[in-house]
Amino acid sequence: MSGYEELPGLSTTNPRKTVIKMDISQDFQAPFFAMSRLLSFPWTFVEKDLESNKSSELISDILKQTCLHSLCRKFPPSAKYRKLFLSQLIKRQEAAGCDPLDELYDALAEVVGAEDTSECYKSYLLPGGDSVSLRESVALISDGTTGLVTWEAALFLTEWALEHRQAFSGRTVLELGSGVGLTGITICRSCSPKRFVFSDCHPRVLQTLEDNVRLNAVTQREPPPVTVQELDWSTATEEQVARIEADTVIAADVVYDPEVAESLVKLLNTILSCSSPDIYICSTVRNPETYSGFKTQLQKAGISHRVMTGAVSHVFPYSRGSAIEMIQLYRGL
Repeated sequence: MSGYEELPGLSTTNPRKTVIKMDISQDFQAPFFAMSRLLSFPWTFVEKDLESNKSSELISDILKQTCLHSLCRKFPPSAKYRKLFLSQLIKRQEAAGCDPLDELYDALAEVVGAEDTSECYKSYLLPGGDSVSLRESVALISDGTTGLVTWEAALFLTEWALEHRQAFSGRTVLELGSGVGLTGITICRSCSPKRFVFSDCHPRVLQTLEDNVRLNAVTQREPPPVTVQELDWSTATEEQVARIEADTVIAADVVYDPEVAESLVKLLNTILSCSSPDIYICSTVRNPETYSGFKTQLQKAGISHRVMTGAVSHVFPYSRGSAIEMIQLYRGL
């Protein structure tokens, strides 16, 4: 049963202990630190557990793995989000008539007076117990850019990278439009690249990106050598691109505007004029016309593509309902 596990060898007099136990790390901890929508949490299971046992044990376990966890102390989600999350726990506990849990109300009191800010931390839990914590914008669009939050295509590309580490191991990797840095930081930690180059062009994004790279101590880990570079797609020269000597080029959620797509194709053409790296572009197809136009521009530039098929293992909590496509590019014959 996905998300739950059998508990063998325990007394049959306790319904909770003989049937199933919630995998808190999967069902609550991971989505809490990624600030997933609260409606996506398995509240029904919590309600049934509280009704059956009249005990706050499960609530206490959830609390320890979320608001009271050391990761939350170091890299807390927004105060507003934590307040709403704790309010949901209290609502379920009170409805079931369980004894009040002091640490639950103490945690709420702590965030009630906290000031809301325009930025927060989101943490993405990796297989094996590691995590990537990023400073992100609370708003989807801020300072005239969408590059200050992590989008679904970046999450998908990161999951793909974790399953295809050979595409990055021992190679120089250039990431276009790195944003806040989830994919690149994860590759640096988990895929053993020879060198990694983060890039973007928006000043605020570059500053946040540098902060997140430093926050996750990527530059202190050898290998790989890591750099953060400003790279303007419309003005990048062959010399600038050639100096990077990329073996693998990646990008996520960069095809969202016709003008941006035109600049991207120009840059990709320049990259392929210098060498023949493996190029992977992952996109959430929000506007089919824009995405189709991007592919048409690729074809006109003599760049072919193939769609990468096959599912990836679900590592991060995010909506799987969006149409996400990943393509590999190469110079057409």
